[in-house]
Amino acid sequence: MGDEDTAHPMRRRDWILSSAALPASAAALQTAAPKNIVIASANGLQSCAKAMEIIEGGGDTLDAIVAGVNIVEEDPNDTSVGYGGLPNELGVVELDASVMHGPTNRAGAVSALRNIKCPSKVAKLVLEQTDHVMLTGQGALDWAKLMGFKEEDLLTERSRLAWVAWKQSLRDREGNNNWTDGLDAPSKPAQKAEARLKELFPQFDDETIAWAMHMARFPTTGTINCLALNAKGEMSGTTTTSGLAWKIPGRVGDSPIIGAGLYVDQEVGAAGSTGRGEENIRVAGAHTIVENMRHGMSPKDACLDCLKRIVRNFKGDMEKLNRFDINFYALRKDGVYAGAALWSGRQRRDGGFTSPKFAVNDGGASRLEDCVPLLERRK
Repeated sequence: MGDEDTAHPMRRRDWILSSAALPASAAALQTAAPKNIVIASANGLQSCAKAMEIIEGGGDTLDAIVAGVNIVEEDPNDTSVGYGGLPNELGVVELDASVMHGPTNRAGAVSALRNIKCPSKVAKLVLEQTDHVMLTGQGALDWAKLMGFKEEDLLTERSRLAWVAWKQSLRDREGNNNWTDGLDAPSKPAQKAEARLKELFPQFDDETIAWAMHMARFPTTGTINCLALNAKGEMSGTTTTSGLAWKIPGRVGDSPIIGAGLYVDQEVGAAGSTGRGEENIRVAGAHTIVENMRHGMSPKDACLDCLKRIVRNFKGDMEKLNRFDINFYALRKDGVYAGAALWSGRQRRDGGFTSPKFAVNDGGASRLEDCVPLLERRK
C-alpha cells in the first residue's frame, strides 16, 4: 500500500473524497435527486412558506431561511425568539443565533446579543463579512451597530408581565419575597398574586394575567430551527432563540453553537434542535445526527439515536428526564426528513395534551407533521 500511495499521490486523496469512502447506504445518496424542501420547528409554518417562496424564485437557501425566521424573530407574541422573548433574571432579553451555508461550508453565530431584534441577520453577516465564526456579548452588539443595526428594547410589556410574575413567585424557606410588601407594611387583607399583577398591569385582561402566572412556573422553552434544501442540492440551516427564560445573564445554550444547535453538510444533510440546550450541547446533537446519517441511518433513526444518548447521560432516570423537553430535526440531502422528540407530549394549561410537531413545506402550503417520540409521557 505504501508503494502504491507514493507512486500515485492523488489516488488516496481522491478515494477519501469520493463516495467510495462512505458506507454503501450513504454512498447511494450521491445519486439521489434533491428537491426543494424546507422544514422547521412547529412555530415555523410561516417561516417555511417564506423560505420556499424565495427558493422557488431562485434565491439562495441561506437568504431564504434567514428571511423565514425573521418573521418569528420580529413576532412579539412568540416569547421564545427575538423581540418579545422571555428575558434573563435581570429582565433583559439576550439572543443567540447561528447559520450555516452548505455550498461554501461556512458558518456564523452570535450569542448573548442584546438590543438587536433579528440575531440571525447578524449571524449571517458574521459568516459573510468576517473571518470568525462566533461573536458574543458586547462585542457582538458593537459589531452589529457598526454594520448598521439599530438598538431597541426587546422586552415587550407582555414579556415584562411574565418576568414580574416570576419575580413575585420567588420565595425563601420562610415564604418571604423582596417583591412583596415589607414586614413593616400596614396590615391588609391577603392579596392573591393575580390581583397584585393586575394592579401593576391594569391594561391586561384576566386571561393574560393567568398566562403570565403560568409562564412564571412553566416558561416557554422554544426556539426556531429551520433547514432548507433546493433542487440543485444546496443546503442551509439556522437556529435562533431568546434562550432559557430567567437565565443567569450571559448564559448561552445550544442554538449558536455549531455542531450542537445546528449543523449542515450538504454532502449528507442538516440537523438542528429546540428545547433544553444544555443537554444538546453534551451530545453535540446536530453534528451527531448528521454523522449518523453519513453512516447510513435514516433521519428518523439518526435523531432517535441522539435522544438515546441524552437518556444515557441521565442513566435512564425518568424523573429527571421528565423535567425537560428536547426536539431534533433532520433533513437529508435527498429530501428525506424527520422530527423526533424526547417525549410524546406535555400537558396544556387547559388540561389537554399536546403532541410535538414540526413544520414542513415541499411546495404549496406549509403543514405540521408529528415528531416521533422516544419516550411516552403520561398525561
